[in-house]
Amino acid sequence: MPNLPIILLAAGESSRMGSPKPLLFWKGKTLIEFQLRNLLDTHQQVFVVLGANADQIIPFIKSIEVNIIINQDWEEGMSTSIAFAVKKVMDTIKNIDGVIITTIDQPLVDTEHLNTIVKSFKANEKQLIVSESDNGWRGVPALFDQCYLQELAKLKGDSGAKSVVHNHSENVQIVYAGNKLVDMDTPEIYQQLKSATHQ
Repeated sequence: MPNLPIILLAAGESSRMGSPKPLLFWKGKTLIEFQLRNLLDTHQQVFVVLGANADQIIPFIKSIEVNIIINQDWEEGMSTSIAFAVKKVMDTIKNIDGVIITTIDQPLVDTEHLNTIVKSFKANEKQLIVSESDNGWRGVPALFDQCYLQELAKLKGDSGAKSVVHNHSENVQIVYAGNKLVDMDTPEIYQQLKSATHQ
């Protein structure tokens, strides 16, 4: 199995939601616990990036076998969390083949989809594997070959890793995700997704 640590981005303020997204109730536990269990089921190492509300979130996940990292500069945007996490991954794990980046606000992303991404990976082929929804949107979860790690580690601002994908578009590969990429950004979408998943 390739060595592809997974980075879960959960540092944002959840301003549109009105309360911390990681602590929303989802399928019998907090959303962040649910997400981390899914990620661990891939048998890859998991790094979770916290920032806003970290003190409230840590008690719920401190017993889970993941690497918890705190981005003190979370207010400067998602790119700072990606850069910070990628540096931490490179410092912590040797001989990695790449990283997978995903976010807290896609609760429908499951282990099956993540495993499909892992199975699509081929070492030393400079792959950038991005997920595509049934409406054509492309983004995370996304896999970046190890050759992009230094570029990811220098990201700034709030555009995430889009610039890296754009700079290397010839190497982009798509993994279809159906309806699993819905962003749970507002209380209305949260309630809709809970109803749709019979909670």
